[in-house]
Amino acid sequence: MELRDSKPLRSMFLDLNAYFASVEQAAEPSLRGKPVAVCPVMADSSFVIAASYEAKKFGVSTGCRIGDARQKCPEIQLVPARPALYVHYHNLVQTAVDTVLPVAKVCSIDEMAFNLIGVEREPEEATRIAHQLKAAIWDMVSPHMSCSIGIAPNRFLSKLGTDLMKPDGLVMIQGHELPDRLRGLSLREFCGINHRMEARLQAAGIFSSDGLLDASKFELARAFGSIVGERWFYLLRGHDVGLEEHDKKGLGHSHVLAPELRNEEGVRQVLLRLTTKAAARLRAESLWAGGIGVFVKGRESWEAKVRVSHTHDSLAITERVLEMWEGHKFTSPLMVGINFWDLRVKEHITPSLFEQDSDEAPLSEAMDRMNQKFGKNSVFLASLSKARDSADEKIAFNKTWLFKEGKGDHDWVEPGQE
Repeated sequence: MELRDSKPLRSMFLDLNAYFASVEQAAEPSLRGKPVAVCPVMADSSFVIAASYEAKKFGVSTGCRIGDARQKCPEIQLVPARPALYVHYHNLVQTAVDTVLPVAKVCSIDEMAFNLIGVEREPEEATRIAHQLKAAIWDMVSPHMSCSIGIAPNRFLSKLGTDLMKPDGLVMIQGHELPDRLRGLSLREFCGINHRMEARLQAAGIFSSDGLLDASKFELARAFGSIVGERWFYLLRGHDVGLEEHDKKGLGHSHVLAPELRNEEGVRQVLLRLTTKAAARLRAESLWAGGIGVFVKGRESWEAKVRVSHTHDSLAITERVLEMWEGHKFTSPLMVGINFWDLRVKEHITPSLFEQDSDEAPLSEAMDRMNQKFGKNSVFLASLSKARDSADEKIAFNKTWLFKEGKGDHDWVEPGQE
């Protein structure tokens, strides 16, 4: 790893502000200027997944219970989440910013990174480009959507810059300002430090950004518990060493239950629906799972998991889920989900010497092809007859797409053009 003393402005990062709520305001004129909360399920026991800045002024934020949001802001406009709309606007934004500067990496539904080269690294030119990106979104997507932009010697710091000024911010962190420019920040302001890592760092005597900056690379490696700490030492000083990206370790789906499904039979039907959807995703990504876990969250929660011979067959997975279901015990269910782990590609799977090969994956794959040709749920398992239309796909901030189970699934159609 060659590190040079020069730390030019190499990276620009764009973060769309209050994305889901801003999209709703851009698409619906009646919501503009009003406190808006986007919700997965319209029930007081559900929660807010995005809040507009007008709503945030009342203390409504992501994760706030809808009932609490109503109390904090009686005038709040509650809108059901529309994942296909958010993906549609994401594509519009990407098209718009590409007219100014090529997107180097789409990091999430509301985040994009850009590389700066040549004269673009000059502070004045980088600032001009940042304003052009903002104007492109304003002109080509909507004047009701804003973004924060960070400019820095590496992507880690440019992303940090977007969090230092919201909404509609523009923050430049130059190499000659480092590392002192970062003093006075809390640990949680740095991307990659969650509450568990914060506790780990505090146990090592690091309580703020000052502690991070004063620690040696060896002390950081010990505090982080890996070589990642040493990489942080260089990142905080503006070196472009990057952070390693890891292969996917798990895959799953969860669903917040509508009030009418918050009973034993409703949970069972939605769980079966999630099982079929998650298994189809395994096949779409050419992955086989070696472990299955299911859970129900409620007043009294329940979870179960089991190891399996690697599979992505819907029938085999459904059988194991139903076996686990026999031991279920929960009360007042609010959410249900399924997770797969120990994911492998076919070439890395060792067949069992003791279990008979009864994989019916070819049948599942044939069903996938039929649905992709004729539409979602053209062919489905009989056990899903009551729940085939439940558990619609959700869009998380770390996603930029929606898994399509069939032809036309999640395609956005403008109102009035159905």
